[in-house]
Amino acid sequence: MTTMTVPAVNNVSSSFFYRGIVMVQTVKIPDSEYQERIQKAAAKVREKGLDVLIVNSNEADFSNVRYFSRFWPLFETAGVAIAANGKAALMVGPESDVFASDVSKIKDIFVLMEYRESADPSYPELKAHTFGDVFDFLGVTGENIKIGIGGYLVTTVVMMEGLKKQFPNADISRADDIMVSLRSVKSINEIACMKEGFRIVEIATQRVLDALKPGMTELQLVGVAQQAIYENGAEYEGLPMYVFSESSTRHAISRSSYKTIGKNDIVQINLSARVDGYSPSIGMPVCMGKLEGRRREIVEFCLSAHHWTIDRVKAGEKASTIAREYYNLFKNSGYEQNYVYGPCHGTGMIEVEPPWMETNSEYELLENMTFQADSFISGDTFGTRWETGIVVTKDGCEVLSNPLTKIHELGFK
Repeated sequence: MTTMTVPAVNNVSSSFFYRGIVMVQTVKIPDSEYQERIQKAAAKVREKGLDVLIVNSNEADFSNVRYFSRFWPLFETAGVAIAANGKAALMVGPESDVFASDVSKIKDIFVLMEYRESADPSYPELKAHTFGDVFDFLGVTGENIKIGIGGYLVTTVVMMEGLKKQFPNADISRADDIMVSLRSVKSINEIACMKEGFRIVEIATQRVLDALKPGMTELQLVGVAQQAIYENGAEYEGLPMYVFSESSTRHAISRSSYKTIGKNDIVQINLSARVDGYSPSIGMPVCMGKLEGRRREIVEFCLSAHHWTIDRVKAGEKASTIAREYYNLFKNSGYEQNYVYGPCHGTGMIEVEPPWMETNSEYELLENMTFQADSFISGDTFGTRWETGIVVTKDGCEVLSNPLTKIHELGFK
């Protein structure tokens, strides 16, 4: 288990002082890589026998649109259309065209009503484009065309209805497999962005540990973390950061609250920092007092499962084999009833992205696939999670943060 050292890239991270404040310039994806992504997608569109690929995104899951354009929608939604010939266009809602033109790496931008915000304004004076206009620009012609949809689960009924209205005879199919194949193996620039995110998260985690004391609320500690990530170069939270205490730690997914932290609570910290669209996270439990008895056994088993996962991952291994062995580790150790999900999930632009590593996952691990090694147990009174990022290598995997090894006991009485 080793810590990842990322080779030099064109956009290096640097920091400097200004009036006593550390100013940070973070790594980023170079413009050329966005164009390379579009051309790789176009090749897969041809391989799949499609005429055009449409990927859709919203503010929460911005990943597919941002992957090609760097554009991240807010309030409204967005889409990217990529033709088999390699031409691409960005599709945005009525209020995003100026914003998109300032930030998008795709310069051909169309305004469609299908991407308007959920408040459903009608914009009666607007002369919006249609999917037909976009396809004409891309050189996609005919009625019996084949359209693939990526980001299928965030594609709205309104988007699909608009597409079918313009192309009633089209063959429209799900094409998420194209995006998984493109995004699951990371470039050196993507790994550099993730590495920078982990650097920032480690700073934020230490700030929270330093501030943590009984009587504080979960949300106060989230505020400590937010200040730390923005001060050190993050563009945003990589996920809704959370600090849970005692019973709330049983939640696999949840939000922090005004709950007050007690003197002997188990506290779960999961923090994340987004760097140029990449959203790694680190999670660990903390005991406000002294960790004893069954509580220590559970926390130690979860940490051992985390280390087991990192030691087991290697290029060429079948994901389902690792997941079944992980499940059996819980079962044989007496924790089957506490098992919630498999050992890893993909990570990158979204902190949780495909592919998951599950007992029915039939793919093989490839070099430079990135995962969150996410070991979670939910018990009767508390839960615990150990989590950080890894990149698959030929001989194993490398950890993208400092490895998690220490059980924090703060000793409050």
